[in-house]
Amino acid sequence: MEVLLLDIEAELSIWEDGRVVWSEEAFPVAELAYHWALWLQSPGAGRDRGSFELDSMQADPGLFRIMDSDEGWRIGSVLTPDFWTSPVVWDVLVAEIEQFDRSVREGIAAMGIDPSFIPKP
Repeated sequence: MEVLLLDIEAELSIWEDGRVVWSEEAFPVAELAYHWALWLQSPGAGRDRGSFELDSMQADPGLFRIMDSDEGWRIGSVLTPDFWTSPVVWDVLVAEIEQFDRSVREGIAAMGIDPSFIPKP
């Protein structure tokens, strides 16, 4: 399973106000989908869940982070330490993660691989 998680890559970008803030051409998107699903399945809802930091087998720690703030959830990266996206409410964040998950699963299936190795968020 680790091979699939690490070898399925695609471009991943963080956008804010119509501009790219951070982009990685060969990001392990299957691994990110996998870890996001586990995070969403963890106990608690919204603020009780705690922040997310991708603990990747391939990428640097903190390359992708989701942090809770008083205003809402923000996305950032250690590569752009002074930048965080505008805050969004929990439901919007979950909807975006679910859309990402669908896109990753569709891409994996298009390669002829069963995406069931990634848990559902």
